[in-house]
Amino acid sequence: SEVAEGRSADAASGGVEEGKEEEAAAAEEEEREVTFDELGLDEQLKRALRKKGLTKTTPIQREAIPLILEGKDVVAKAKTGSGKTFAYLLPLLQELLKLCKEGRIRKSAPNALILVPTRELCQQVYNEASSLLELCTSKLKIVQVTASMSDKDIKLALSGPPNILVTTPACVAACISKGIVQGSSIKESLSMMILDEADLLLSYRCEDDLKALVPHIPRSCQSILMSATSSPDIDKLTKLLLHNPFVLTLTEVGHAKDDVVPRNVQQFWISCSAKDKMLYILSLLKLELIQKKVLIFVNSIDNAFRLRLFLEKFAIRSAVLNAELPQNSRLHIIEDTNRMEFTFLLAAANAAFNARLFDYLIATDDNKTKEAKQTNKESKKDSKGSRKHLQQTLDAEFGVVRGIDFKNVFTVVNFDMPPNPAGYIHRIGRTGRANKTGASISLVSPEEDNVFEEIEHMLQDVEKKDTNCILPFPLLTKNAVESLRYRAQDVARSVTSRDIQEARRQDVKNEILNSEKLKAHFEENPTDLDLLKHDKLLTNKSIPAHLRDVPEYLIDPTTKEASNAVKLSRAAMGLDNPRRKKRMGFRSGSGKSSDPLRTFSAEGMLLH
Repeated sequence: SEVAEGRSADAASGGVEEGKEEEAAAAEEEEREVTFDELGLDEQLKRALRKKGLTKTTPIQREAIPLILEGKDVVAKAKTGSGKTFAYLLPLLQELLKLCKEGRIRKSAPNALILVPTRELCQQVYNEASSLLELCTSKLKIVQVTASMSDKDIKLALSGPPNILVTTPACVAACISKGIVQGSSIKESLSMMILDEADLLLSYRCEDDLKALVPHIPRSCQSILMSATSSPDIDKLTKLLLHNPFVLTLTEVGHAKDDVVPRNVQQFWISCSAKDKMLYILSLLKLELIQKKVLIFVNSIDNAFRLRLFLEKFAIRSAVLNAELPQNSRLHIIEDTNRMEFTFLLAAANAAFNARLFDYLIATDDNKTKEAKQTNKESKKDSKGSRKHLQQTLDAEFGVVRGIDFKNVFTVVNFDMPPNPAGYIHRIGRTGRANKTGASISLVSPEEDNVFEEIEHMLQDVEKKDTNCILPFPLLTKNAVESLRYRAQDVARSVTSRDIQEARRQDVKNEILNSEKLKAHFEENPTDLDLLKHDKLLTNKSIPAHLRDVPEYLIDPTTKEASNAVKLSRAAMGLDNPRRKKRMGFRSGSGKSSDPLRTFSAEGMLLH
């Protein structure tokens, strides 16, 4: 009997091992990389993908593209940076190219409608689609129209009409109500409608616009919803616009269920008081302990400009993505950022980052700043005046944290913590995109402990871990921080509220000075130009040497070693450009910095 027991135990053990092997084989099959060649795409599209250096699909692309090609309505939920844009663009273009070859294109109105919540995302989707069509011999026409365009420009863009229209719900609803686009024509021609960042559409007050569009959508139209999160808003849109959709959730996309935060993104935090945050951000940047490019999130426009002015006094150039500026200026800032003209991006709206013209950008992910909230309160007293003021101050079709593809962001810094865990996930989704490595660093004050704990609990629940998912940042020592305390506190005190308001005004003035539309006015009225130019520079003081460079005696050996390691890592990735520093640096003895808006041109913004 002992032998029998042993045999049955061995058999049971063997069964368990066999079961594990089967599970492992299934997981391996599920995780198997799929190339674009295997999806049956048009050769013209595959050439465009190869030109971009793309050969393998992401999980969302692997699952969604075949379903969309089969003509099914799809609701796809996947994290930011997972490749959702190409997951719908490729099958859309594939279908249109096929119809074009067969001569079955209906042209009384656009054949496809891509609806996005913001104008910045509208521009980005347009650019991505245009790049895929670049090598296509069948000339499909794609245009973007936004509410900022005049009716005349919109009519010109839609003449033809285009095969693909990229726009916002508010704009397409306005086009129908004004008769620029006939609802009957849409019903005749529309074959596919895509809602990108669908979970944001209702939060951008688009529900009424979408409802106005529904009667003009033919029942045969294929509808696709792309979202980063699940929410009641998604369920509402699904019922409103889709017919028996296939719901593609994270659990069906490989093993992405446990990957709400990409595994290639390291998460760190630093505990400090609110008043010491300036000191800590200075230590991280000045001692070069984090990898560039850096996207810094704050919770108000004032904080963004305060931080920019503070860093400027230490010869650290950054830009603020300012919601008070027109859309074209914000797009220009984003492109400058992606070209690395600056090193830090401070996001208080949307800023110029992708052109790698700077490394630091300061941004806010919520345009409901203190100013907006105050205006909302005042609107109860004076509805018309306040609402008009709010529209002039903050652009409702603007968003940084979602949709906008900031190129090659290595580090996200939460200077101010987001209000909830969802905001945290969306913020750090700006790094680690397309399987690249990234890091996030959160500066947590005692007042923010509660939201930090909520974030930790959420991550632990999702990743099924008992240990902390966000680790203390190991490279910044107390000695390194204290060595800069006197300088940081002294400079921080020198940045006044008046300086901040003046910087905000100057940002708008710079836009006016560089506006092509006002060029003729200034030629006829040179006095107006002189009035704007008289206080163009915020300061003409040179940056003192002890602020520009950290003296060697202040840097302890541990910090120096950590900084060298970060520099070596950056050099190994081939990110350093010896000529760039000269172009980026402040002019010796002048303290002047080039303004990314100085080369701004409004020409060519009508795209078709």
